[in-house]
Order: sequence, then C-alpha cells, then structure tokens
Amino acid sequence: MPDPQEDPNRDNDGDVMAGDRRIARPDTALPDWHNPDASYRPIPIVWFTAAFLVQSVVLFGIVMVFMGMSGIVTIALSILTTWIIGKKTWDRGMKGASERWKGATITVLFAQLTSVILVSIDRL
Repeated sequence: MPDPQEDPNRDNDGDVMAGDRRIARPDTALPDWHNPDASYRPIPIVWFTAAFLVQSVVLFGIVMVFMGMSGIVTIALSILTTWIIGKKTWDRGMKGASERWKGATITVLFAQLTSVILVSIDRL
C-alpha cells in the first residue's frame, strides 16, 4: 500500500485534491459536491428565547426608568411592550410552531409581565 504522505493527490492537510480543487476530506471521505447545501431555518426555541430575553431587558428598563412614577405608567408600558414583543414573535414564525411552543411563549411572556405588575401594584 502506498504511503499517503507520498500521494501527489493529497495536500499537506490530508485533503484529496484534483488540481486546485479539493474533492474529499479525510474526515468525511465525501466529495465537496456531495455535501448538501445548508440554509438557516429558525426554530421555535430561537423565537422563544429571543422573546424571553428581549422582554426581560425591556421590562427591567421600564421598571428602573419609571420607578418614581405612578405604577399605572409602568404597568401600561409593560403591557404595551409585551404585546409588541409577542406580536413580532408571532410574525417572525411562532404562528407556525407547535402548540407547545406557542403555549410556552405565552406563558413566559405572561409570567414576566405579571411579575412587573406585582412589583408596580403598590404604586397605584
């Protein structure tokens, strides 16, 4: 068996070459043209996580900025921003997700909103 180090069709990294084109890698042994084209396909956990994190940051900001004002201002702005975040999440693709992801997203958005309302209710 010939020594792979002496094979003129292999470059220094071990890739199998055909002229200046790599036709296979030692780790996959598949030619480049056989690898499937991948495309980004967002999944519901991405939308769920984005909604959760954005709402967390925005609601924290609202609570901090409007801490000295009436609680109704904090609650109203929190409801409005939660509605906007939920709407954008649905428009991005959550409407096509499974019922469990929809339920989890609604639950988390509602839970965070509820916590802000409970913190602000004593200032009404």
